Amino acid sequence: MATMSMIDAIRHTLHQEMGRDERVMVLGEDIAQQGGVFRATQGLKDAFGPERVVDTPVAEAAIIGSSIGLATAGMVPVAELQFLGFAHQAFHQIGFQLGRFRYRTLGRFPLQVTIRAPYGGGVHAPELHSDAFEAMLANAPGIKIVAPSTAADAKGLLTAAIRDPDPVIVLEGLKGYRLVRDEVPEGDHTVPIGTARLAREGTDVTILAWSYQVVNALEAAEEVAAEGISVEVVDVRSLVPLDEDTIAASVSKTGRCITVEEAPRTAGFGAELVATVQELCFLDLEAPLLRLSGFDTPYPMPLIENDYIPGPGRIADAIRRTVEF
Repeated sequence: MATMSMIDAIRHTLHQEMGRDERVMVLGEDIAQQGGVFRATQGLKDAFGPERVVDTPVAEAAIIGSSIGLATAGMVPVAELQFLGFAHQAFHQIGFQLGRFRYRTLGRFPLQVTIRAPYGGGVHAPELHSDAFEAMLANAPGIKIVAPSTAADAKGLLTAAIRDPDPVIVLEGLKGYRLVRDEVPEGDHTVPIGTARLAREGTDVTILAWSYQVVNALEAAEEVAAEGISVEVVDVRSLVPLDEDTIAASVSKTGRCITVEEAPRTAGFGAELVATVQELCFLDLEAPLLRLSGFDTPYPMPLIENDYIPGPGRIADAIRRTVEF
């Protein structure tokens, strides 16, 4: 085990997987010469050469379209989008091509493509850089989606994504890139896609969160623990496919549930979780289900983004309201 930041774990994983399988290559804007805007691909060009570490034009549709072609030819591309917000420019390739290719070709081309995309707020980024639209991606059938909250899971889920025969989008929380540090296995390490993680055990209320919101939820849980409230935090971490069994077991135990996300409220992924919990745990619920999210506005400028993103204080207040219901 080695203590790493999330960005270090991602870089370590890319080196490891490219060394393990010569078909694995990376492509994206500024990822070769500069090592990526966050240095996630630093050192890869020197280690594996310009044919496997490729700088692309500033054209997200071309990055994903090229990845589709490379995968059909037998390569295992790992594409980086500089920010998830830019994926809007590539959605016709993601939704209409990448996610449908296995279906369209009767299983002949499953497309072993991984898309890495940093997202989320709290880092004072410019407009279009912090947007969270997991729900839009989840509504594109044929694509798996994971969102790690720890460095160990960043390695384990990215490794699983690269090795998965189907396309996987790995959402990397921007705020956690360097703030999150934990022990990461140095050898072969995978986290099965489709499994949630019990981040904290509790008995009074369940919080469902993913990416950096898990960190905020754990801080809020610690705050209310001093008041005698026991909070269970489930790190959803795999949005598609969803670990319904772990979620249902937790909510059935506590009888209360709060979802926490950074996206706008209307039709956010939290709404999908609430619908799932209602279907599976209705008779065990002791309070209305509660959603915490951003607001139904464009993501704000940096000076007020902390009022938009659910933070530990807002989560703690929601816990108190739910328990007192």
